[in-house]
Amino acid sequence: MLFRQLFDPETSTYTYLVADLDTKTAMLIDPVLEQVERDRQLLQELGLTLKYCLETHIHADHITGTAKLREATGCVGIVPQNAQAVCADRLMKDGEVLELGSVKVEAIATLGHTDSHNAYLINKTHLLTGDSLLIRGCGRTDFQSGNAGMLYDAITQRLFTLPDETLVYPGHDYRGNTVSTIAEEKQWNPRFVGRSRDEFIQLMANLNLPNPKKIMEAVPANQRCGNVAA
Repeated sequence: MLFRQLFDPETSTYTYLVADLDTKTAMLIDPVLEQVERDRQLLQELGLTLKYCLETHIHADHITGTAKLREATGCVGIVPQNAQAVCADRLMKDGEVLELGSVKVEAIATLGHTDSHNAYLINKTHLLTGDSLLIRGCGRTDFQSGNAGMLYDAITQRLFTLPDETLVYPGHDYRGNTVSTIAEEKQWNPRFVGRSRDEFIQLMANLNLPNPKKIMEAVPANQRCGNVAA
């Protein structure tokens, strides 16, 4: 398996390139519109054919590159079940497994940041958590039908029960971190360590964070899979 972590500095978004080296087929998880040419160049240099673009959720802080990539490559656009994105080619539900040669990607529903959100467990070793579990943090729950109690349940019951050595790759990082493990987050994540479900809900209700700068344009565009033309 080929695995690459790519970064968009404007929105601190991680895009992930995953490929099967035998079939030379690839998928991108959470592509960013402004980085489409970077991604296409990398695919070309590595001799890979893009088969899938997966979204962990409908993003509020950046516009997805899926529409542009689909237009250029004919790839299949996939969003989580119940996502408000009628343009998607396919919906991926909890427990569903997507295969790309020897690469197996399992969807784990991790609701709470939004009301449709998947983490993707790749070959049982690499967990792409989107905006649910972050390194020493978690996604906010104060817009897009967020629900702090559901996020607490998803992370503690669905993600923290994975093997300790599972690698955690988030959808964003704002402090320069790139990867963690389930064991580390269970021990050191201040949003969860020593907090009950009710205490977590209270904490999340009092973060008072500003809205993402791009929310007004990003959400409607991402409901069209990144097609910025209304």
